[in-house]
Amino acid sequence: MQQAGDYVAEGRRWVVDLDLEKFFDRVNHDVLMSRLARRISDKRVLRLIRRYLQAGMMTGGVVSPRVEGTPQGGPLSPLMSNVLLDELDKELERRGHKFCRYADDCNIYVRSRQAGERVMASVTEFLERQLRLKVNVEKSAVARPWERKFLGYSMTWHKQPRLKVAKASVARLKAKVRAIFREGRGRSLSQVIKDLNELLRGWLQYFRLAEVKGVFEELDGWIRRKLRGLLWRQWKRPYTRAKALMKRGLAELRAWKSATNGRGAWWNAGASHMNEAFPKSFFDRLGLVSLLDQLRRFQLST
Repeated sequence: MQQAGDYVAEGRRWVVDLDLEKFFDRVNHDVLMSRLARRISDKRVLRLIRRYLQAGMMTGGVVSPRVEGTPQGGPLSPLMSNVLLDELDKELERRGHKFCRYADDCNIYVRSRQAGERVMASVTEFLERQLRLKVNVEKSAVARPWERKFLGYSMTWHKQPRLKVAKASVARLKAKVRAIFREGRGRSLSQVIKDLNELLRGWLQYFRLAEVKGVFEELDGWIRRKLRGLLWRQWKRPYTRAKALMKRGLAELRAWKSATNGRGAWWNAGASHMNEAFPKSFFDRLGLVSLLDQLRRFQLST
């Protein structure tokens, strides 16, 4: 992704975003085996790979032979896909294109929409004619790089673009966080935070290259608000809520007024009384991972 940013900074401010339709299900066995035969002379190895590719798949309790595609989840499938698509890499290099590819995701960076449309047409023809692969027309596009995502990242529109987390990646994380909270009803706050931390650490490791920090700060605040809302629901009764707020340092009159306001959990979770009673430092002491703080530590250590 950093290399993609370099291409955009050079003036290639259009991207040909190629999506291969059901790539792992559509790999042509004969085309793949012919490419492997160029590199492997031992026919026993080739026969073994062919048997691997043709391993039966079970549908409705019935095993049927595989005539195309690679076994999903198989250890050799990613390697086989790269062997096949290495020919695409060589073709793009031969044409002098600037591109980034990971498995079946490929972005080609060009200087104009017209150039992008020409590249899209010619590369699509190459994939379908030479490799027997089909381009998903609906998901592929010629667009600005900041309008598309690649491996979960996107970039800003500036002349010197910066990497950022794509909106779709943020939405997927929020869906996973919501699932943890649905499971967390009735569990202790510390247990919910433990489950959240496992998710957040892995997500942050992947997106540690992001240069736009705003989304990390927004997610931190959203997660803390969700946790405050969980507490509000767990307290249930106004008396319990008032006592809990007083225990956290709120004046008695304010605590009772807040506890009896009749508003829902989400509103109260974002209100000043809950923010004052349960500030960021409270969750820091409980060990909640702060995405923004961790990102800053990553960047300082590099």
